[in-house]
Amino acid sequence: MASERRTERQARHPSHRRRPGFRGRGPLLALLISTFLLAGAFAATGAVWDPFADGAGRNSSAPVPGAPGSTEPGAGPTTGAPSGTAAPEPAPKPPDKRASGAPRPAGALPFDMPQPAALRSGGAGKKLVFAHYFTPYPLSLDNAPADGDYYTRNYLEPAGESGKHERYGGLLRDRPLPVPPKGGDWEYANLQQEVRTARAAGIDGFTLDMLSLSGKNWERSNLLMEAARSVDPAFKIMLMPDMTSLKTDDPGVLADALAALGKAPAAHRLGDGRLVVSPFKAEAKSAQWWTQVIAALKSKHGIGTAFVPLFLDFGAHGGEFAPISHGFSEWGSRSYVGQESSTRDAERAHGMGKLWMQPVSVQDARPNQGIYDEAGNTATLRSTWQHAIDDGADWVQLTTWNDYSEGSQFAPSLHNGYAYLDLTSYYLTRFKTGAWPKVVRDTLYLTARTQFAAAAPTGTQSLLMAPREGSAAPRDTVEVLSFLTEPGTVRTAVGTATGSHEAAAGIHSELLPLRAGSASAVLVRDGKARADVELPYPVDHTVTVQDLQYYAATSGRE
Repeated sequence: MASERRTERQARHPSHRRRPGFRGRGPLLALLISTFLLAGAFAATGAVWDPFADGAGRNSSAPVPGAPGSTEPGAGPTTGAPSGTAAPEPAPKPPDKRASGAPRPAGALPFDMPQPAALRSGGAGKKLVFAHYFTPYPLSLDNAPADGDYYTRNYLEPAGESGKHERYGGLLRDRPLPVPPKGGDWEYANLQQEVRTARAAGIDGFTLDMLSLSGKNWERSNLLMEAARSVDPAFKIMLMPDMTSLKTDDPGVLADALAALGKAPAAHRLGDGRLVVSPFKAEAKSAQWWTQVIAALKSKHGIGTAFVPLFLDFGAHGGEFAPISHGFSEWGSRSYVGQESSTRDAERAHGMGKLWMQPVSVQDARPNQGIYDEAGNTATLRSTWQHAIDDGADWVQLTTWNDYSEGSQFAPSLHNGYAYLDLTSYYLTRFKTGAWPKVVRDTLYLTARTQFAAAAPTGTQSLLMAPREGSAAPRDTVEVLSFLTEPGTVRTAVGTATGSHEAAAGIHSELLPLRAGSASAVLVRDGKARADVELPYPVDHTVTVQDLQYYAATSGRE
């Protein structure tokens, strides 16, 4: 397990923002973007960061859009709102059902989402859910129309950024749902939109991946603190210095940076006023080094600290850090097999009198690192949430909100819409309230890859992804995940193959063989169609770029 976790961490860094072009889907992408823009508001969640430096960790010092030497457009001085000042927002428009940050449309979820107050008070308010925010991928990088913005031109295209990502087929495989260009302080407005989207899903706050102590990522970090405060004072930002990326060995320098962000009202503090600090790969520095950081925060800045280190290997380092820690966390596995370690870790943390923050994930596919985890459609999402519930986790971290280079995003995206975030709201409600939500609307979720796991791309890509050690074996399946108010018949079509299966009331997962062509499902009860869903991306045997992420769609949204 230790070797697996080390491999996980090494791979985690460069994949944070790579999304190669859609294999042979350029025209479809253009069509979808055009359709969205005509329909109305777009929403996106992403931040661009270049994690492709050789030997980089999770967040290496790769080029950052807007930094000196960067080719990203619009990399001028930041226009963040000054502290305590709300940035101007564009005139309100009628919300579009697809728009990230817009109120959830009636009927989007299979259950009735509790009001925010119910999820933030009593026992539910103690069970906190954070989403890992990766600053390189905001909703927009250049405030340009989506059909020609930086994501489309340089991150989704293998030849983007002068061909620097061609070897692995492009930096990314997915992107935030596009947002239309905005007037005024568009970066600030987009960050506000991301906070609204997360809050509507029941998420309590973001864990902020602190990639650097200056430059664009640092500026965006400060702007996010302001955006969170302006949208919802109860939405908190937990500081997560990234020890695979930060270039300082001076405890005082890091303490100063933590204090600078920690003074913001949105910074996550415990009820006793202590600032929560949760470093990523805490074991990169010794417990003695962290003791100096904690001491500097107190002596120089008057800030008490609740230290919640996140490890790549909790088993090897938890004991050393126990005397200075309020709680523990780990990055975790991204495959549905091998999740038993989560149970052991939670038990160990609680046995030491510490809280446990459980990682919950969707999937992980990193083209630039040549590695992926077999997520098994929604199996990893459901398994990691179930462990958080059954193992008595105190907090949860969704890994990640928007790291598109790892393909691990929960945030609404072009290829997944809101499907994974909507599913998370269901499990989040159970985690926080202790009761499973009642299914009151028939809802179908459809997930599948758009290519077979063993497909060999015909383009110029030379670095191919292989399963990570310890991952489940690759599989080629379509999953129909049903949330039904009462039993019904689900009719399916996968390519030219049609079929049907009976699904009981509640949740039912049905796996079908992946075939070339489109996939769809319809719920029929009493001779009437009650819900239907179709994946807008067809499967093909011939592909130009390897793309092993699962795509998702839900009948709850248009």
